Amino acid sequence: MSQSIGVCLVGAGRVARVHAKSLVHHVPAARLVAIVDPDRATRDETGEIFGVDTRFASLEEALEKAQFDAVVITTPTFTHADLAVMAANAGKHILLEKPMALNLEECDTIIAAVEANGVLLQLGFMRRFDPEFVAAAERIEAGEIGRPMLIKSLTHGPGLPPAWARDLKTSNGMLAEVNSHDWDCVRWLMGSDYERVYVEVANFKGAARGVDTEHFYDNVLVNIRFESGGLGSISGVCPCDYGYDARVEIVGEKGIMQIGDMRGQAVVVCTNRDQGLLTPIYRTWPQRFEWGYIREMEHFVQCIQDGIQPKVGGPEGRWAVAGVLAGTTSFLEERPVFLNEIL
Repeated sequence: MSQSIGVCLVGAGRVARVHAKSLVHHVPAARLVAIVDPDRATRDETGEIFGVDTRFASLEEALEKAQFDAVVITTPTFTHADLAVMAANAGKHILLEKPMALNLEECDTIIAAVEANGVLLQLGFMRRFDPEFVAAAERIEAGEIGRPMLIKSLTHGPGLPPAWARDLKTSNGMLAEVNSHDWDCVRWLMGSDYERVYVEVANFKGAARGVDTEHFYDNVLVNIRFESGGLGSISGVCPCDYGYDARVEIVGEKGIMQIGDMRGQAVVVCTNRDQGLLTPIYRTWPQRFEWGYIREMEHFVQCIQDGIQPKVGGPEGRWAVAGVLAGTTSFLEERPVFLNEIL
């Protein structure tokens, strides 16, 4: 029987609680043994929810006083590199939430530390584990719609991002915080690296919500040319207010494939003719990708037990960051940007 994997949660906010739920309720091969967060109220609340009494203000303290095999890092982007390198140097396997880091130098530092210490690194791209996306990828690879020619991916989020997440200096903005999954998804399903990107941004709601962050945008449209010759687009809106929305369309030489649906349930209600048909939508991203999060955690733990590399790791995280950096350069300088300028 494989040994149970002890996991320390680094960061105790919303994303952390999604991972904690997976660990505590859905992945019996793992144990959530410790929680780290500099904010005592946050770590205590998360600890109480999931029955974890071992809590620390810093990863340094956790490494000194607790025993565990792996970390799940869910902290703000500007902390990722230092925390991941610290964990790797301590011999801990790492599940690192997206975005991987602020720049390619930080990505390379993380990858080097992981390789030097012989630990595993998995990026938190849960769409690669979502049943609908996995089925679509398998059918594309099997040639069902022919060679992909055009791909369109969107992520629209309902709430205004926190201050650090909308500042280019601490997060690279919405292109990273909201659309990292799209960057990974279009590259994965197209089966090709990005060659050139062009980005337009707009700010419709910021002023009314008191946002005065430099270069803030709440709408973004990305155009991509891939090395394969294929074309792609990414749409981002945050806040969109109507709910959580993540969908992809791929046009191949033989057909079209669509992934995702705005409807959160296959239920339609009509109570009067004036209101018409009503159907629930997804309210949040944990609801939409519940099984993606569970299965990515299962995969991470299984990789540790079996000593195999995760199917989505440092290179995939680095490519998504490269796309974000190219896109940011594009809208700031108002021009198309080739990836060879960034890589």
